[in-house]
Amino acid sequence: MRLRALACAAAGLALLLGAGCTGGGDESARDTPSASPSPRTSTPSPTPTPEPVDPVSIQALIQREHRGSGLRLGTVLARTDAYTSYAVTYESDGLTISGLMNVPSGKGPFPALVLAHGYIDPAVYTTGRGLAREQDRLAREGYVVLHTDYRNHARSDDDPDNDVGLRLGYTSDVIGAVLALRGSGRPEIDGDRIGLLGRSMGGGVVYNTLVVAPGLVDAAVVFAPVSGRPQDNIDRFQRSEGDPLAAEIDAAHGTPEEDPEFWRDVSPLTFVDRVTEPLLIHHGTADDTCPLAWTRRTVAAFEGAGKDVELRLYQGEGHTFGPRWPDSMEATTAFFERHLR
Repeated sequence: MRLRALACAAAGLALLLGAGCTGGGDESARDTPSASPSPRTSTPSPTPTPEPVDPVSIQALIQREHRGSGLRLGTVLARTDAYTSYAVTYESDGLTISGLMNVPSGKGPFPALVLAHGYIDPAVYTTGRGLAREQDRLAREGYVVLHTDYRNHARSDDDPDNDVGLRLGYTSDVIGAVLALRGSGRPEIDGDRIGLLGRSMGGGVVYNTLVVAPGLVDAAVVFAPVSGRPQDNIDRFQRSEGDPLAAEIDAAHGTPEEDPEFWRDVSPLTFVDRVTEPLLIHHGTADDTCPLAWTRRTVAAFEGAGKDVELRLYQGEGHTFGPRWPDSMEATTAFFERHLR
């Protein structure tokens, strides 16, 4: 099994290192012994200080040492013939994050999946909401399923800067969930076999996770994902709706026209060459929430970088999937079976 943590640490360290150059003596004085360069003149010149990266950027997430620990099982939420569902908490970069975890019945250890839900107003969100069908189906297939609530949701700690920070904190919470599973020491969890699944906004969180922490997981699946370019999502879901958050983001970071470099550096597509895991994308042709064109552009970026990506289209399916959902889950479980078993 790959040394995932070392890979992530090495990638972050590489971004911090700079190159120095040494100075030499005066060429015209080499024939004159008295003009030989003194030790001081041959001292290497100072290494340039690396330019600090914007804290709201994929590069900042790459450089950060992510932490996830303290997985705690709390109240039993449900018992079925196939699994037990628990309310859980874990620590992610200094915040306590709540969630739901389904543990299959029988003898483990079981491979694990972290689920990243789509956008639901935090004011009405409740633990585990958003991927209930997937939680049940995947636990019945023999996976420990950890559905993270993210920061600012349910019983999780608050992060008041998260929305203006383009919700990049959700990526940290997913990485923290994987690390908490791996370090839990619980006998039912196989920390060496972990995958990701996200839908809608959670698909974008999965994209970010793959580029920030290559080698962290074994495989990833997304349903009806948002755009890999954050400006597309803001234009569609905030700016067009008159959400004041769009103006706050513009004031903090500039518009894409004013600061294209910032917007390039918050897109996972800019860093897709870092991805090492296979990715399966499900998208309905009638999705009027997240246009199929967004996913086609993402797939083109992955393929252009030589990455293992598969797109499955579902004729007539909308954003939430209806009649073809069982088909999509059969493909999903077969995909995880190939890469996590």
